[in-house]
Amino acid sequence: MVFEIRTAGPEDAVGIARVWAAAMPQLVKTARGIEAELRNSTRRIVLVAVDGSDVVGFGNVFLPDPGAEAPRVRISVQVPPEFRHRGIGSRLAEAICAEAEQAGAAGLLVVVEDSDEAKEFAIRRGFTIGRRMSHSRADLSAVPEPVPAPDGLRVTDLEQVEPEQLWRAVVAVAEGDPSGLSFAPPYDEWLATDWGHPDLRRDLSAAVLDGDTVLSFVITTADPERRVIWSNLTGTIPAQRGRGLAKVVKSAALARARDAGFAQAYTGNDAGNAPMLAVNTWLGYTVSSAAWTAEKAL
Repeated sequence: MVFEIRTAGPEDAVGIARVWAAAMPQLVKTARGIEAELRNSTRRIVLVAVDGSDVVGFGNVFLPDPGAEAPRVRISVQVPPEFRHRGIGSRLAEAICAEAEQAGAAGLLVVVEDSDEAKEFAIRRGFTIGRRMSHSRADLSAVPEPVPAPDGLRVTDLEQVEPEQLWRAVVAVAEGDPSGLSFAPPYDEWLATDWGHPDLRRDLSAAVLDGDTVLSFVITTADPERRVIWSNLTGTIPAQRGRGLAKVVKSAALARARDAGFAQAYTGNDAGNAPMLAVNTWLGYTVSSAAWTAEKAL
């Protein structure tokens, strides 16, 4: 195989979606959504490995805030199983790490598969394996009925939520993510890249509100062709934790997806997040795969 590494463009969206589907099928990554990301995001460098017109791998650098001191930069590299052991992952990893270092990274954060081969690939490149992550699946036909909100609060979908109120809650939740994988960009950028993302289903997402203030939320992305949803982020603002709001909001979101005709729900969690894992178990999720974070100082 003769392949080259180059910068990705919107025309690569279908190929990148195929890579995601082969490497991490539990995620919702549609070609339409990826094309929008490539057109709209100013916070990422995306490289693809191509063999002729075929995308056979890709990588991301999630750029740090301008002026950030000694930032830890998240990266990713994905190669479908059928194209591994041909040097594609090694070349992509080298190029992506170089781009991150040029962008000012003082450290790197990546997620690797839960396999000896994937972990060894990272370790050989100077990464230290860190936190375990789990991916879980639920059959939507079997999810329990929604839990009612506590007195004085109400549950609604995101169509009825002011986007800035949701963004404020996302910021509060992302700051406390122990994995370091959650990120909340400035509001104007978030409005364009997250709130306006084609894969976001506001009608299948949910929030618990006190007046207009978002206390807890779940953001749902969906692939109607596969009848699959992904809980992209579920969280409760720190001051409201311990009230069972995550169970309220996520049970509402899954019921909405079930009633809309979707069949499977997927989610991902830090293995140390015991409260959220307990909610997911109650909802009927079972672990389907796992991954690990890995870090490297530069």
